[in-house]
Amino acid sequence: MTNRSEKQKMLAGEDYFASDPELVAEHLRAQALLERFNRSAADQAGLRHALLSELLGALGEDTVIKPSLRCDYGYNITVGPRSFVNYDCVFLDCNTIAIGAEVQIAPAVHIYTATHPLDAARRRAGWESAQPVVIGDGVWLGGGAIVCPGVTIGENTVVGAGAVVTRDLPPNVLAAGNPCRVIRPLG
Repeated sequence: MTNRSEKQKMLAGEDYFASDPELVAEHLRAQALLERFNRSAADQAGLRHALLSELLGALGEDTVIKPSLRCDYGYNITVGPRSFVNYDCVFLDCNTIAIGAEVQIAPAVHIYTATHPLDAARRRAGWESAQPVVIGDGVWLGGGAIVCPGVTIGENTVVGAGAVVTRDLPPNVLAAGNPCRVIRPLG
């Protein structure tokens, strides 16, 4: 059995230490790119695209992401074509965040993959883990929505503003609330 790196454990959804030197260096790299992106001028679309292409795992054609954006590593985030991410979003990408095509993400949406042990001693010791998040094609996340670790949102689903999504949502529904629940089917 070979020893796996903290990064490998992180991406496998296992407990890991974020203070690992490799992860710290990758986090600092992402923060430097984000700093440049977040202070870029509105008329610097080419620079913004170049910075996001360097930061993210994949950036779809005709996708727009507005500053400010916050994330941990960037390379775990993929965004499909023709998607739109509005101002002040936070994507904690300690595991993968897969955002589909033609997704609309309103201001101040938070997507979290990171989580911590319930056991206080393990939290104090620095352990954490992360679960992937999937946002299907055509989804609309309303302003201030929070998507928790391990959640999949089915295609064309609309999530109301301020919702806290703690479990998977099926395709083609309107969902809202805290905790978020299906209100009704769409179309």
